[in-house]
Order: sequence, then structure tokens, then C-alpha cells
Amino acid sequence: MKTRNPSLIGIVARRIIAFSLVAMAIQIGVVFADYWFDDDKLSVLMLQQETENLAAYIHVRDGVVSYEPNHEMRERYQDRHGDDGSIFLRIRTASGVIVYSNCTSECARHFLPVSMDAPQFWKRLIAPGKPFSVAGGQTFERGGTSVLIELAILNDPNGFMYRALLHEMVDSMIVPMTLMFCLVIGATIWSIRSALKPVAMAAKAADALDPRDSSARLPLTRMPQEIARLVTAVNRMLTRVADLIQSQKLFSSSIAHEIRTPVSIAKMELSRINDPRARNAERDLDALTHILEQLTSLARADAVDPSAYQRTSLSQIGAAVAEAIAPFVFDHDKSLEFVDEGSPPVTAIPALVENMLRNLIENAVKHNPPGTRIVLTCGPGPVVSVEDNGKGLVDLPEHHEDLGYVKSSGQLGLGLKIVRRISELHQATISVDTAPERGTKISIDFSAAA
Repeated sequence: MKTRNPSLIGIVARRIIAFSLVAMAIQIGVVFADYWFDDDKLSVLMLQQETENLAAYIHVRDGVVSYEPNHEMRERYQDRHGDDGSIFLRIRTASGVIVYSNCTSECARHFLPVSMDAPQFWKRLIAPGKPFSVAGGQTFERGGTSVLIELAILNDPNGFMYRALLHEMVDSMIVPMTLMFCLVIGATIWSIRSALKPVAMAAKAADALDPRDSSARLPLTRMPQEIARLVTAVNRMLTRVADLIQSQKLFSSSIAHEIRTPVSIAKMELSRINDPRARNAERDLDALTHILEQLTSLARADAVDPSAYQRTSLSQIGAAVAEAIAPFVFDHDKSLEFVDEGSPPVTAIPALVENMLRNLIENAVKHNPPGTRIVLTCGPGPVVSVEDNGKGLVDLPEHHEDLGYVKSSGQLGLGLKIVRRISELHQATISVDTAPERGTKISIDFSAAA
């Protein structure tokens, strides 16, 4: 199974995501180390965050201050004693009124005197190292009353330090960096899409190029410099390809015309010789003449002028071809019937359509036994078909890398190549219905040209 080529947007987006994640990880590591190795900064951050959590449960009603924690807060800040550490909490007003306290002598040992004016923030170290053993407090305004919340944490039994560190990482680093990361990704994708619009325009213009127009080129207007250089290189390549194709057309057409005359002279001289070998040579020359005619037809099909298209009738073309080729068919002991079931006018090149039908009939004549019945049908609709009751297509041409279409018998399959090329020029579709000993029906649908 063929894998799809990755898109430029996907490649750039993945790389930006990878580098952004690495940058975020490095930045988070730097900030983590900055707090982790600075005990004073981290302990202040811990006390500030924990007292702010407590302040959310302080209420003032009719001038009376109260502390109303929920169950989770009670468990979080309950008095703890033992080897794991302790937590002491005291809440008082600026005038010294105790609102809440879970300690007695410990409060006097760790907190400020009640008679002291409440500072905005204070902190002191009880014991160095981690887990922290610190005490401190912060003043908050609630309903016009200043309330001081004091907290003493010994060996940090509830892991306040880690929560403070994680909270700082999320608030100060992860959230803003994630927002910036999303904005960068969005801006990058938008920028790439905008930058690739000229490429999409060039691809659309390339698909719309008319292969029959040797002067067709990709537009350069509104192209960025980098893409304009690519488009210019492609246009130069198109010029070289057009020159090469034109040279091949001239070569094919010229050699066919140059060889036809001496071949005709050779056939005329051979006709005067009464010898079986001369007849064999005549048949070989007839085959050579046929190939030359096909080469000329193929060159003419590749050198189509767009102005040659005109509205024409498939029925009239079919009738003319049937009348012109009938003697050739009868000479080979075959029969030819023309059936007109009605076909609308189509935009086509009459000479090429005639050539196509003639090739199909000639193939039916040459590759079937005597007595084969051939039917050329036009319609119903913009469809023509050539049908025979012969032996079926047992030698279909296949594409060869060096020689083009080659039959399995080794002969050039130029007839089918010409038919396919003319069909492509008219955007017509070909369908083949064949089976051994049942015959063949080849239909060409000109609906796109109707």
C-alpha cells in the first residue's frame, strides 16, 4: 500500500510541538530548581498560599468575625502532634480578639504577641532544612476588619511545600506557556497555510494546463520569491519539453512522408515481378505503409491546434467513414453495417474522429477471420461504437517503457494508441467489451464534448 506524503503543515507543526515541549520542560525545570534550592522564597510562597486558602473561610457578620471551615479544611489544618510534625493555627483581629486557635502554649512560642499590631506579613524560621519548620502570618481585610492569620508548620506533615511548588508551576509556568504554545501553533499553521496558497494556486493552474497548447505556462503573479523560483524552473522545463515534443512530432511526420514515396515506388516495381517472393515483399511493404500511416496519424493527433475544434455530427462522420472504408472491408471478405440511432452535435475535430473510427474498423478487419460482421453504430446519444462477432481481442497491447504500446506478439499497437490519444483530446471515455470467440465491442462516449 502506497503511503501518503506528509504535509508541510504537519511536519512544521510536529517540530514546533516537539521544540515547544522541550522548551517548556526546560523552563519548568529552571523554575523548579529556583524555588527548590531557595528555602526562604519557597517557605514564603507556602505561607502566603496557605493563609490565602484560610482567608476564604473568614466571614464578618454585624461586625463579628468568624471562621467557618468545611470538613476538608478542618482535616487539612487540624492540630497534629508527633514525630510526623505539627500544624498550629491562630486567627485574630488587629485589636487582639482571638477568632480561632488550635494551640495554647505553642501559640505563645511560635506566634507574635496578641498585643502587637498585626503586620501585613511576617515569617520566621523554626528549624532549617526540609520538610519546612516555619511560622508566619498574613493580614487580610474582611468587611472593613483587619484579620491576621498565623500558621506554624513543623516538619510539614501535610506536604504544604509540595502543593505550593506545584501551584506555582501551574499558575506561573504551565498555564501561560500552554496558552502561548497554542497561540504559536495556531499562528504557525495559519502562516503556513497562507504561505502555501500560492503553491495551491500553482498546482491548480498546472492541472488546468491544456496539453495541446505548447505555450501554456504557470502564472507568476503574487508568488513569494522562493515559490516563484520553483515556478520559473517548472516553466523553463515546460518550454524544453514543448521543444522536444515538437521535434518528435516533426520527426515522426517527416520520416513518414519521406519513406512513403520510395515504398510506393518499390511496390510498383515488385508488381512487375511474377514471383511468390515478390508477393511476400509486397505484403511486407503494405504492413510498413500501414505503420507509416499510423505514425503520421499519431503525429497529427499530437499536433492539434485548439482552434480546429468545431461543432459536428457523429452520425455524419460515421456515415462518411463507413462509405469510404467499405471497399477495404469487402476486399477482406468481411461485412460492414452502419447504424444511426441518433447522436447530438459534439465539439470535436472531424478529421481525428474519422481517423479513430477508421483505425477501429481496420483493426476489426485485420484481426478477425473471413466472414466477420462489423457494425459501426452512432448513438443513441454522443456515443459511437465498433462491434464485431470475431474471435475477440486476444492480443491487447501493453505499455512498454521504451517502445510505448507493444502487443504481446511483438508488433507495435499504434492503432489503439491513436484511438486513446484522440479520445483524450476530446475528453471521451473508452469502454471495451470482448471475449474469446464472442467478438469485441469498443465504445467511445463523447458526453464531455456534447
